[in-house]
Formats: sequence, C-alpha cells, structure tokens
Amino acid sequence: MANPKTKSHHSLGGEDDLDSTESRWVFQEDEEDPSEIEDFDAADLRHQAMFDSDDEDNAEQRLVRTGPRIDSFDVEALEVPGAHRNDYEDVSVGKGIVLAFQTLGVVFGDVGTSPLYTFSVMFRKAPINGNEDILGALSLVLYTLILIPLVKYVLVVLWANDDGEGGTFALYSLICRNAKVSLLPNQLRSDARISGFRLKVPSAELERSLKIKERLETSVTLKKILLLFVLAGISMVMANGVVTPAMSVLSSLNGLKVGVDAIKQDEVVMISVACLVILFSVQKYGTSKVGLAVGPALFIWFCSLAGIGIYNLVKYDSSVLRAFNPIHIYYFFARNPTKAWYSLGGCLLCATGSEAMFADLCYFSVRSVQLTFVFLVLPCLLLGYLGQAAYLMENHADAGNAFYSSVPSGAFWPTFLVANIAALIASRAMTTATFSCIKQSAALGCFPRLKIIHTSRKFMGQIYIPVINWFLLAVSLVLVCSISSIDEIGNAYGIAELGVMMMTTILVTLVMLLIWQIHIIVVLSFAVVFLGLELTFFSSVLWSVTDGSWIILVFAVIMFFIMFVWNYGSKLKYETEVKQKLSMDLMQELGCNLGTIRAPGIGLLYNELVKGIPGIFGHFLTTLPAIHSMIIFVSIKYVPVPMVPQSERFLFRRVCQRSYHIFRCIARYGYKDVRKENHQTFEQLLMESLEKFIRREAQERSLESEGDDDTDSEDEYSGSRVLIAPNGSVYSLGVPLLADFNDTTIPIPNFEASTSEETNLESPKPAVVDAEQSLERELSFIRKAKESGVVYLLGHGDIRARKDSWFIKKLIINYFYAFLRKNCRRGITNLSVPHSHLMQVGMTYMV
Repeated sequence: MANPKTKSHHSLGGEDDLDSTESRWVFQEDEEDPSEIEDFDAADLRHQAMFDSDDEDNAEQRLVRTGPRIDSFDVEALEVPGAHRNDYEDVSVGKGIVLAFQTLGVVFGDVGTSPLYTFSVMFRKAPINGNEDILGALSLVLYTLILIPLVKYVLVVLWANDDGEGGTFALYSLICRNAKVSLLPNQLRSDARISGFRLKVPSAELERSLKIKERLETSVTLKKILLLFVLAGISMVMANGVVTPAMSVLSSLNGLKVGVDAIKQDEVVMISVACLVILFSVQKYGTSKVGLAVGPALFIWFCSLAGIGIYNLVKYDSSVLRAFNPIHIYYFFARNPTKAWYSLGGCLLCATGSEAMFADLCYFSVRSVQLTFVFLVLPCLLLGYLGQAAYLMENHADAGNAFYSSVPSGAFWPTFLVANIAALIASRAMTTATFSCIKQSAALGCFPRLKIIHTSRKFMGQIYIPVINWFLLAVSLVLVCSISSIDEIGNAYGIAELGVMMMTTILVTLVMLLIWQIHIIVVLSFAVVFLGLELTFFSSVLWSVTDGSWIILVFAVIMFFIMFVWNYGSKLKYETEVKQKLSMDLMQELGCNLGTIRAPGIGLLYNELVKGIPGIFGHFLTTLPAIHSMIIFVSIKYVPVPMVPQSERFLFRRVCQRSYHIFRCIARYGYKDVRKENHQTFEQLLMESLEKFIRREAQERSLESEGDDDTDSEDEYSGSRVLIAPNGSVYSLGVPLLADFNDTTIPIPNFEASTSEETNLESPKPAVVDAEQSLERELSFIRKAKESGVVYLLGHGDIRARKDSWFIKKLIINYFYAFLRKNCRRGITNLSVPHSHLMQVGMTYMV
C-alpha cells in the first residue's frame, strides 16, 4: 500500500547516507565464497526470482567488510533511487522560525509550566525553617534542571533517535534493527536491505558490542526482559498523558485563590474540569495547527517567567544566585535529612516534560529542539526559579503558592491568563507523546490496532487517536475530581515521570553499548549517574504512594497488562500459523488446479505469514466450490524502521511453479508510515508492481541465458554479470541471478492461459522469441484475471487455549486476548473495501 501518487518499484537498493565509494559491513554465509557476498543493498534474487523459500534465515551469518558500494538490484530501472530524507531538513529561515514556534507549543509546554507548582509542593513537604532552606531547595532545583533535561535529554538522549523518531518504542525498534531481539518470528533477511535500516552494525574491533549482540540474540530471557522494560516505559508514558493535564490545569487555576478570596477549592476543581474538556476536544485539530497557534502564547509565557524573575531578583534578594554553588544542597540535607529527602518528590517536578522532548521528536528536528531549549527555555526557567526564591527569602509564609504570590500585583491577571494558556499547552505535550508511542507500539505488535487520524498533509508523523484521546480525558477527570490536592497529584506525577525516565536510561545505555560503541567508562558513568539519581527520586515519591497517587500506578499496570496480553496472544497466534502452514509437497500433489475449479479472477488472501503457504488457504480450498485463477498472498508487515521508501514497499515472490499462478506480496511499512489508500488504488499499485516483477524475472532469465553462452570466452566474468546503464554507469550483478534454481531436476513449465491445454516445451523458435512470447502470455493472463475482478479473501484465524492448558493461560487467551482482538480494527479496514468484494473464512487454532 503505497502513496497513490507514487509509482512503486520492486528494487530494494535505495541509497542511504553513505557515499557510494565507502566500504560497509555486510552479512556473509559461513560456507559462502567471499566473492559471492550478498550485501544489504543487493536483492535476494535467487530466492525472489523463482520460488518462496522457507530456509531464508536458517544459514549462519558473520560480519565482513566489503569494498565500494555497488547497487546491483535496480536492474529493472537501471537507476538509483534518491535518498530518503527527513521532512525537516534544509528548511529556510522563515520556516525555521515557524518550526521554532511549533516546537515551543508542542514540546516545551510541560517543562515550561513546572514553576507553577515545584516550590509549592517542595515546601509543603519540607516547610521553611530559614533562608538556608530556600537556598538548598533552589540549588536542588537548579541542578536537577541542568542534569536531567539538559545533560541527559538534550545532550544525550535526543541523539538516540530512530531516524528522527523519538520515544521508548523508537529506542526499542533501533535495538531490534541492530540485534534480533523481537519475540515475533517474522523477520526476513531481505528487511535488512531496506535503505532505511542504515545499520551501524558492530565493528570487528569492538568485541564487546559483538558479544552483547550475540548474547541478546541467543537469550530468550533477555529478549523478554527487554520487552517488559519497553512495555513498562510505554505504560508510564500513558500514565503521564493522564496526570499531566490534571496537574497543569489544576495548579494554574489555583491562582484564583490568590486573586479572588471568595474562590474555594471546589470551584477551582469545577473550572478545571471544564478546561480539560475543552482541551481534549480541540486535540483533533492537529499538532501543526494547534502548535502554531499556541507557540506565540508560550513564547510570551517564557518571557513572562524571565521578566518576573528579574524583577524579583532586583527587588528582593539577589543573593539567591549563591544557589549555583552545590554546597547548599549538602547543607540542606545536613539540617533536615528526612524532610529534604521527602521534598525530592517535589523537586523532580521541575524536570517533568523532559520525556516529552524526546517522545515528540518525530514532529521536529533534533537541532530545533536543542537550540530552543538551550537558548530560550532553560534561561527563562532558571530566572523564574531564582525570582521565586528571591521573593520567598522575605516572604516565608507564601511558600504554599509561591509562583502567584511572587507575581507583582499589577501584572497578576495578565500573568494568570498566560499561565492558564501555557498550562493547557502543557497538557497537550504528553497527550501528543502518548499518541506517538501508541502508534509505534501498535505497528510493532504490542498494542491493539486503533483508528488513527493524520492531522497534517505535509508531515505524516502528526496524528490523533480518538479512542485514546477520550479515554485519557475520562481518567484525567476522575483524577482531578477524586484527588484535588496538588501534593497528591504531584506525587502521582513524579511516579509516572520517573518510571519512563528510568526505562529510557536503561534503553539508551543499551544503545550506547550496542550501536554507538562508546567507551565502557562513559557508558557506565551515564548509567550510574542518571539511574542512581532517578532511583533516589523514585524512593522519595514511593514513600507517599498511599496518599492517593496509587491510582496512577493502577492505571499504568492496567495498560501494561493490555500490551502484554496483546503481544503474548499475537506471538502465540503467529507461531501456530507457522506450524500449520501447508507443505509444498501437498501443493505438488494437488496440481496446478489445486484440486478444485480455477475460476477467472484474482484472489488477494490476507495473512500475517511472510513465508510459506498459510493453513487458512487450505480452509478456503475445502470450503469454497472454486478458487480464483490467480492467488496472491498479501502480508502487511511492519519493520523496525520509521518509514519504508515507496520504491522498496513491495517484495514479490513466486509460490510453486508458474502454472499455479500463485504469488506472495509482502507490503512493508515502517511504524511511522501511513496507510490511507482505497482499494482501487491499492489494486492498481499491486498489479503494476506484479507486472514489473514478472518483466524483471524474464529479463534476469535472459541475462542468465546470455551469460551461459559467454562463460567460456570470458573467464574474467565467470560467476558474475555486468550491465551498462544509459548514463554509462556500470552495474555488477555479483552472482549468477538464478544459479541456484538452474537444476535440471526441477521442471520449469511455460505460462498457461485459462485453459488446461499444454504447451510444447521445446519450441522450434529461438529461445529469445519464445521467452518474449511466454512473458506476453503471462501478462495477458494477469490482465484478463484483473478484468474478471479482484476479491479480498480474509482468513480470520482465532486462537483458543487447549483444554489441558493452565488456568491462567486459558483466562488470558480465551477471554482477555479474545476481547481485545474482537474490538480492535482489522488490517483491511484502511482500504475501505466494499462488502461485495470481501470473502471471509474463520479458523480456530488450539494453542
């Protein structure tokens, strides 16, 4: 399923960022001659050109370094596709300013509103006993801001993006692409030839990386532990999407109690509920529109923070600048060890929203996020906290509502208005991040499929998920109405934020070891410093979990359970379908008519298998009175890359001999790709791609035949082929294209028409003319089948636990997974196929 405006090729040799003359790391078979190395950019021509092979991944592989890059798979077009570029590269100055405003509105709203509540929560947990306590708390806040948002996220974590995609699942997909750690056994070697993979495989010089990679790939336990970490991180991101709106809106509206004495807490809660409903209602209008609209408002907010901070520093006490000396943190803990440790849960709130910078990275470039944070966001936040501390040095009693109390009386209501707008923006930050993470997890098989709306025609990463949007609203309203205390909601906020922070630290550490290949001292320093810091904060917030913040933990556990059940059930279903696939011997016994009547037309059988003949096909043969004259097994497969170029979307293979007219089509998508075509567009693209595949197959046979004639006279090209493109470029085909299939024991029948009349294999005409006629006959057969109509054969394979299974397994599979599968969207839904073109057959597997 490709973009309707883009023609689809079968060539898998797209350019990546490497220069064509650079040497690269590639996989080589253990028993393979070095001269016949098959690199990432070459096609699996020997498998793809003839029959579908089940043994593609069985061979052992090792890493070797090759010479200069030679693109040999673009034979059909004799051209090299352009590189797949990021949407936000090479923007003009005007677009850069617009992008900066959108960055403010989408990414930094959460961390930007932290001054509303950080000091208030801290000093409610650790009351002020003197000015030294204010300096200690301020020093804690300053260095938390510097260490977590700046050093960890802006300077390190943002670079661990997956081709511009951020978030927990982007880290997981990056690891999956460099080591086979996915539990779903649907990986193909041909996936590594997608240009988007751009593998930075471990080099031979770094044995540590190779050992880690081997250990991860061979240990099922480590794979499961890694997946559990990822699912825990995603569940905490969703918990953040619930608690962020509640905390931001409620804390901003608490200013009413400062400005209007008659306002009570219940009225504040009611107004908060109304604001939350409005906030989630406008979410559907898209990140681009909303981000551009609220970007200037948030810019005003940051300027207000800086202005108020400078005013308070000048008016009250500029000596708070001494807090940049970290010795005051030591003094703070020395005087009040228990209360200081207890206040860490409030201190962490200054860094909330750090994960949003990474999770929302898919909307913007790394450089725009870094520059905006370093030169605008961080200085304004530091000035805001310094100003509040300067005010509190002379007004200890106002610590319970430090921000609004520190605002000059003449600027109170304008500041209140801007603060509430900023709070609404902050609420959107983690909601947007939640949408991104759920789409990624669903694409990689860890979340049920949901309806996803793309809100921007230009930037496909900007999405909206209605079900999740209203679900987050409902839980946020419950949280605000049941826990109206800022302290308790702040504690819940800290639990959710720290959970995803710790998972990010663990995954980035693995990326450093496996992919970046940084010195072990640097890796250990990163892991020890930041994981130790986050565990310390986590111990503080867990101490108060009984105050009401347990609600957010329950929510995170529920989301974790849903993702675990879906992944577990999907894995069992796929493994069962692999075991019950039909054998090639059975297909040979049935013959080209498949033991039934072949009616004119094309049948597209959707199935998740990427290799072999699905068992559900046998169910179709025994259930239906006839089967279509042409069958195409279509598998929609998501690979661990953000986007798959259109030229590399489809992978075609022939199943059985030509006379069977059975093909396999694997439509490959990245977790960021869009599927919005209607069924007519998809059918047209599929038929065009199939014709190109057949023409290329005939071309390869012709080249192979010509090469056999020249073998004796040109020994220097023995075992290889060279093509010269119209532009003079030389393309080496490296290995004989169909050498593995030129076995005289395997009959290669000619293409047949819709009748059963046999054709003479030994034609008196020259071989080239006979090949051309054979090609035209098959193409004519395909066109006639297309004119007869296309029917979508949907095989719904359900799973049930065996009677002798454990009770827990029966409960998970027969009830929880069955419920999720029944209520999720089918893969065919995106095509909007009319019911008259659908044919469904159900099949139940016992697992």
